[in-house]
Amino acid sequence: MADKLEAYKRAEEPIPPTYRRWHLYGAGLENLGDDDLPAEVPTPEPGPDELLVRHDACGLCFSDIKVIRLGEEHPRIYRKMKENPVVLGHEIAMTVVKVGDELKDAYKPGDRFTIQADIFIDGVGYAYGYEIQGGLSQFNIIDQRILNGDDGNYLIPVQPTTGYAESALTEPWACVTAAYELRYRTSLKPGGVTWIIGAHANPDLTYSLSAGFEADSHPAKLLLTDAPDYLATALKARAAAIGGIEVMEGVDLQAPPVEYVDDIVLLGANAELIETVSPWLNHFGVVAILADEPLDRSVHVDVGRVHYNRWLYVGARGAEIADAYSNTPVRSSLKPGGKAWFVGAGGPMGRMHVQRAIQKANGPAVIVCTDVSDLRLQDVEKSFGPEARAKGIEFVCLNPMHREAYEAGMAPFREAGFDDIIVLAPIPPVITDAANWLAPEGVMNIFAGVARGATALLNLSDVYLKDVRFFGHSASSIDDLRLMLHETESGELSPNRSVAAIGSLSAARKGLQSVQDQVYPGKVVIYPNIQEFPLTAVPDLKDALPTVYAKLKNGREWTNEAEEEFLRIMLPDWR
Repeated sequence: MADKLEAYKRAEEPIPPTYRRWHLYGAGLENLGDDDLPAEVPTPEPGPDELLVRHDACGLCFSDIKVIRLGEEHPRIYRKMKENPVVLGHEIAMTVVKVGDELKDAYKPGDRFTIQADIFIDGVGYAYGYEIQGGLSQFNIIDQRILNGDDGNYLIPVQPTTGYAESALTEPWACVTAAYELRYRTSLKPGGVTWIIGAHANPDLTYSLSAGFEADSHPAKLLLTDAPDYLATALKARAAAIGGIEVMEGVDLQAPPVEYVDDIVLLGANAELIETVSPWLNHFGVVAILADEPLDRSVHVDVGRVHYNRWLYVGARGAEIADAYSNTPVRSSLKPGGKAWFVGAGGPMGRMHVQRAIQKANGPAVIVCTDVSDLRLQDVEKSFGPEARAKGIEFVCLNPMHREAYEAGMAPFREAGFDDIIVLAPIPPVITDAANWLAPEGVMNIFAGVARGATALLNLSDVYLKDVRFFGHSASSIDDLRLMLHETESGELSPNRSVAAIGSLSAARKGLQSVQDQVYPGKVVIYPNIQEFPLTAVPDLKDALPTVYAKLKNGREWTNEAEEEFLRIMLPDWR
């Protein structure tokens, strides 16, 4: 039977005339499949500049559920799904099985890849598993959109010894890795639009801008609203000396004469003013607040745009505008030796964050995991608690639904607060509550995909009085995926530990339902080219496939050895 697996790895098996794939015809799970089953379609022949690939493993993601819920309303779907259905699946391990004539010098059957799903052609997104057929299919054509897109080649080579599941799951893991590698501006955006508002300026201060407005680095447009006369005069003179900078004075707070603003500088502020001007922020926009006194109340902050649009609020005490950007740069990495709180730690992405915090060098000294599911929280404790404590990390798991125990468990952290709070629950009131626990210079990463327009009440006074930072993150770049694959193949991090359930292609429908219903504590992985196998939790392999179970780690964690045994049993016999 080992020969069958080796033949599969080398892509020696015959290519069938037809293959199966799941079609999504519109919003709702009822529109997934043909009579609730994958469709059978002709296997395509690759063109001269194309590849035919086999999908070896496909991770299911909550992003897939968003497509199922929204259908044609999803921002990444541009077509009529009834006539041209979507094939989901963007967490992929694939193998080349046939090469077009023009590519034979670069590729051969048996070459293995994962893929950066966010594919762009002339700035337009054609994401794998959205506009391009995804991994819930046995085979697919890789065309020039993927091989020669805006970022070059979106295929990333995988070593032969890397597992199929672990290479597929480098995609969601790359999103986690990217969240700790973010970089933010430390000055006004060069060539951007800066808006300085002095409606609440302190008359006893003399405001200045010592950096970010030089000949070699300056905004293209400067908007002024109620700026102190001395500051407006100085900035206009500087703009005239540099040349080419458009200055607009008396700008209406309700209707600035631009579509978006990159930097909004508030000389003094109140909550209503911040709420009024924030909607004009561009992608990666920054609000800089200079103030010495607390705001009159907490601010309704669009945390969806903090997450998706990367809005950032910074601040400083005093009168120097540049200090708001540079005094306390945004720290996206976890504070070494600090206290980290993972809110919603029991879900698939939460577990990845927790695992990374434990396994990476120079991590936190304290890790607190909270979740409203006892089952998930217990699994987090079993999976990571002993390992964390063996490394000297204080590891605490708490369920906020058990109020008395939760309050007692959180009491030791109330006074000092947390250095890092990673929010994995897309619930604005939860974000509001967690923000109150930030320590001075603490960082909140709003990782969960809160809808744009959803607001949380945040005490933005903390931005300049305590130097805290709130930021968000969505998706990953091709470089993030390369980094994560390197960390996987070097043994630094193991995506296999995220696998919670496995199944064949026919099990994908039930798998997606389980993702929607949050059934499993980790990831569901589909193997599209195996024989029929029902969706099965990894620990349940003890009864279903005992020889596979015997190769798990601690009877609960997927391994490459378990995967190989699984494939030896479940691959069709082509001999």
